Amino acid sequence: MPLLRQLEFGFRSTGILPVGQPGVSPGELPQLAGKMPASPTAETAVLLQIARKLLCSLGARRIAAELRVEWNSRLKTSAGRADYRQKLILLNPRLLEHPGETERTLRHELAHVLAQFRAGRRPILPHGAEWQQACRDLGIRDEKRCHNLPFPVSERARRYLYRCPHCQRDFHRVRRSKRALACLACCRAHNGGEFDARFRLKLVSCSGGL
Repeated sequence: MPLLRQLEFGFRSTGILPVGQPGVSPGELPQLAGKMPASPTAETAVLLQIARKLLCSLGARRIAAELRVEWNSRLKTSAGRADYRQKLILLNPRLLEHPGETERTLRHELAHVLAQFRAGRRPILPHGAEWQQACRDLGIRDEKRCHNLPFPVSERARRYLYRCPHCQRDFHRVRRSKRALACLACCRAHNGGEFDARFRLKLVSCSGGL
């Protein structure tokens, strides 16, 4: 039997102007400077404070106390990523070149954490109804799953394109995989997180053709 592997989907945010947060007065939240700070570290504490206040305002105090926010330069095309198990939000340092986008991305990723917290052990889709409701609660109504920021995209990194036959999500791979890959989001939502051939990714294109 070939080795089976599930592919995690990277969460990304959109580039839309920030909006207000219902349920929390703007004066109660720390404000970002609106200009590029000296370094990512200078903004981390402020972002964490914002995230924790938002979670507490929505009844998620336990998860707020455990949450961490970090910058990760290995995020190349993604603006951010959320890891619920680690209670961690990762942000791309290139967000600092785009004033006004950092907090929006923070809320996008925070919505993933909040949605899973509310769902408990029940598997949910990364950008499903639970996430969309969390986005509305966090003040980013009509948020999209992918950002439109001008981050550099490596042609090599986008050479192979796989697609989930169920949810139609796209997955970009550097190399053609010799293993069976499955959409982790669908496996979690419909098969308890175990590999399911129904969600096996299909190679739909590559730079050199199929």
